[in-house]
Amino acid sequence: MDRRDVLRAGSAALAGVVFGPGRMSVRASESVVAPTEALAGSAATVVERGVAELQASMTTGAVTARAVAEAYLARVEAVDRGGPGLNSVIEVNPDALAIAETLDRERREGRTRGPLHGIPVLVKDNIDTADRMRTSAGSLALASSTAPRDAFIVERLRAAGAVLLGKTNLSEWANFRSTRSTSGWSSRGGQTKNPYALDRNPCGSSSGSGAAVAASLCAVAIGTETDGSIVCPANACGLVGIKPTVGLVSRSGIIPISESQDTAGPMARTVADAAALLAAIAGSDPRDRATQRRGAAAPADYLAALDANGLKGARLGVVRKMFGRNPSVERVINEAIDTLRRLGALVVDPVVVPSQGKYDDAEYQVLLYEFKDGLRKYFAALGPGAPVTSLADVIAFNDAHRDRVMPYFGQEIMLEAETKGPLTSPAYRKARATSRQLARAGLDAALASHRLDALVCPTGDPAFPIDLINGDHYTGGGASTGPAVSGYPHVTVPAGLVYGLPVGLSIIGRPWSEATLIRLAYAFEQATKARRPPVYEASAMLG
Repeated sequence: MDRRDVLRAGSAALAGVVFGPGRMSVRASESVVAPTEALAGSAATVVERGVAELQASMTTGAVTARAVAEAYLARVEAVDRGGPGLNSVIEVNPDALAIAETLDRERREGRTRGPLHGIPVLVKDNIDTADRMRTSAGSLALASSTAPRDAFIVERLRAAGAVLLGKTNLSEWANFRSTRSTSGWSSRGGQTKNPYALDRNPCGSSSGSGAAVAASLCAVAIGTETDGSIVCPANACGLVGIKPTVGLVSRSGIIPISESQDTAGPMARTVADAAALLAAIAGSDPRDRATQRRGAAAPADYLAALDANGLKGARLGVVRKMFGRNPSVERVINEAIDTLRRLGALVVDPVVVPSQGKYDDAEYQVLLYEFKDGLRKYFAALGPGAPVTSLADVIAFNDAHRDRVMPYFGQEIMLEAETKGPLTSPAYRKARATSRQLARAGLDAALASHRLDALVCPTGDPAFPIDLINGDHYTGGGASTGPAVSGYPHVTVPAGLVYGLPVGLSIIGRPWSEATLIRLAYAFEQATKARRPPVYEASAMLG
């Protein structure tokens, strides 16, 4: 979770991987291609290649899924561990090449599973995989934990033919440990860096997913969000991020913060890639009651929404109070708004969200209660071999390993959550009702005011510096909290650069309107081509 609004309110070895703060290395049992990134039998590379392009190369036989996976693994070795040292991949899958070979065999036999067949995907290290990888939320407390079952979205990815390439680093416990934390840092994985400027933060908590996709260490990745953890790293790393309606994508098998707000979602370099990934992971799951809601059971055809003329006739509202204080960001977004008009959208500027900023305290209380309750349920599902069984156990582990777990910041959010009672508590019920009602009423009013299809604003400011001493430097602005608390969908798409750092345009809509938001984002993306690949500058000020 991104902690902007929360702050306002208040050595182990793994299969195939050795990790430690700041670095990790692969004990590779299989060779990978040289860091030239050349695919077998082709001069092409995986850098900046999209899902459809990779799929077409495999369809014609120009490359194999194994060769594509090898090329990405080579980039992980050359870019993530060597070279710039992004530290975004916490663990590679020792079975990735075997999975790819199985999918190649299926293709030779005339069987393909869809757009993701043979496509390498990274998933965040709070998502269960029942294989030789661990699921730890970046924590040493869970560094030995192996999930007994795939998360539902991992089952969906495997069924769709994706190659599970590995897991990404994250802000430890999805950034719900300390009010002074540094996004992208975990005691298991160390600090993730932003590929646009290595002294800048990739934002959190899906830091590794954001940095890895931006640096072409995978085709696409899965992030998770409670409040900002998909859209903030997408903004900071020049990506498309989709935070779906809560209930469109299952949360079962994902280490939780909030039953009310948690969701997983795609992070990709293009809208088309994000749409293909969303189509694969969306769907009803008996283990997650939120996916049984009306609108969740039959997801739309998101690839059909890719319409370059999709802004023609759209009605959009500009939320100026979400712009923050950076004039360079305002300039980029104003240019984006001009583009929206030029592409045929009717733009209402400004539009007010009447409840904005009025439910931050209530949201924070909901998260505290649900975090404690959700962890207890997740640990119970791990079975009798679970390394910890409660939030109290995690707190005690952290205290006992303070030098490694808390060298820079503490666990005051966890301590506060531990004081909370059950979800039957009147204080919890009041906070949940207040936050959800206000968030939904505000967005509904803004959208209804001029019969709008969506709201637009900056996703956030450019990436702030990595600062392990003082923690994150949020500077105001940002669009995550309203759609996060209401459970409404939120898409961010690259809009431009400020001093060489990416800035995203947020598009926020009604529940289950993902297809509409994808259509709008795709039309903007195709007209502007605003995304630029990362340049791995040592510092943003040197670019």
